[in-house]
Amino acid sequence: MTFASLGLIEPLLRTLETLDYRTPTPVQSQAIPAVLKGRDLMAAAQTGTGKTAGFALPLLQRLTLEGPKVAGNSVRALVLVPTRELAEQVHESFRTYGRDLPLRTYAVYGGVSINPQMMALRKGIDVLVATPGRLLDLYRQNAVRFEQLQALVLDEADRMLDLGFARELDELFCALPKKRQTLLFSATFSDAIRQMAGELLRDPLSVEVSPRNAAAKTVKQWLIPVDKKRKAELFLHLLAERRWGQLLVFAKTRKGVDQLVDELQAQGVAADSIHGDKPQPARLRALERFKAGEVMILVATDVAARGLDIQDLPLVVNLDLPIVAEDYVHRIGRTGRAGASGEAVSLVCADEVEQLAAIETLTGQLLPRREEPGFSPDHRVPQTALGGAVLKKPKKPKQKAVPGASSKGKIHLGNWFDASEKPAAKAVRKVPSLSAPRPAKKKKP
Repeated sequence: MTFASLGLIEPLLRTLETLDYRTPTPVQSQAIPAVLKGRDLMAAAQTGTGKTAGFALPLLQRLTLEGPKVAGNSVRALVLVPTRELAEQVHESFRTYGRDLPLRTYAVYGGVSINPQMMALRKGIDVLVATPGRLLDLYRQNAVRFEQLQALVLDEADRMLDLGFARELDELFCALPKKRQTLLFSATFSDAIRQMAGELLRDPLSVEVSPRNAAAKTVKQWLIPVDKKRKAELFLHLLAERRWGQLLVFAKTRKGVDQLVDELQAQGVAADSIHGDKPQPARLRALERFKAGEVMILVATDVAARGLDIQDLPLVVNLDLPIVAEDYVHRIGRTGRAGASGEAVSLVCADEVEQLAAIETLTGQLLPRREEPGFSPDHRVPQTALGGAVLKKPKKPKQKAVPGASSKGKIHLGNWFDASEKPAAKAVRKVPSLSAPRPAKKKKP
């Protein structure tokens, strides 16, 4: 099968030839003809399989051949994505594929000034890639209109819900015209996403070219058990011992990211970071330096688990396992892209055994364990089994009594988390001071 046989027009075929795109991937071969016919579509495919081209190419063709010229402040096709990095990546794909077409494309997202975005929208945009929060801000300020909207694409919609964009999405859906083409593309589909698809899509074609939530077979996965306090030490040891080249490291919190980057830079290793506290220009600069080879190690939170398209990345290291099991699939999907081989190494401590069991159940495989000499953990990581079972849970360390605290009852400290991972979560409740005087008990009459 060729791209020409899918019905693409000559300008797109010339561009694909210069990009050395020879044969459509399975998701492209099924999605492109359906989108060209105007069908609604729900497609699940592993990350790195070319799903962006699966919707970008046919949408560019339809916008070129159909519909009126775009009016000021209007949009003809809208692509919603969860993160700034993914917005930039998808926008760059549209720009690349449509470079010989008379269409305007643009991307809007938070973390940067809204004024230049408002100015750009005045001319009208054929394809707008946007994060939900910033798009809603623009809509509320009458900077963008949807009367001419022909197509809506939800890319990585499950992640948008994970990040707490449900309210913004509901408000945006109410503003969009009912008569439109709607496409859902994602590497994973949660039950909530399938319910949303049932409400938004009309008689959709369903495309699933890989097992649900499967990891790429081209990625070799394994883990090293280690105590939590020695994770950074183990990573630095592996880096020197195995002479790893360029790699991407994922940590759970922004603090953990910054600490590892500081340690790497102190040892003369070129490292940079991406996380929610960094302004967007700094995040883009870090990514460009990494792609250009100026930075050998990029350390990131899950804000970078989706949306980083890095060619020939050989290795991903999970310094911490993700809180959400599906994010593991996206993390390791940064390597082994487009059929290339890659490795994914996870440094796992006893506290993470429940996350490990969830990941193994999701991917349908147990991760091989390899102990590193000199780093055998004092707190052993219990064995796991498919189905989420932990065969032997780790013993919890005994807690020391706090002077002045009552032995009756317990104080619940709540669920502590990094805000960049769960921005929509409720704030942690305050814990009463242990040293605060207790109210006098009333004497019984």
